[in-house]
Amino acid sequence: MLKEQMVVKNATGLHARPVTTLVKLAGRYKSSIELVYNDKAIKLKSMMGLLGAGVKGGSTVEIICDGEDEQAAMDEIRELFATGFGE
Repeated sequence: MLKEQMVVKNATGLHARPVTTLVKLAGRYKSSIELVYNDKAIKLKSMMGLLGAGVKGGSTVEIICDGEDEQAAMDEIRELFATGFGE
């Protein structure tokens, strides 16, 4: 199991476009992937759960990857957060 803190760098937070990108990414991996925000764990494969979390720009979230391809998933998610989802 891997856990890592990440900062949402894009000013608009996790709205529809970045959430769609995260859900598609998570769907390519067999590992269980969760985002923890305000003490709530949300499956990264859940579009509605992520949108409903209301993650704002500048927020810190924790990503938890657990499974056979957890390292590859974490590396790709880290890159998305680092680049502000291309925004």
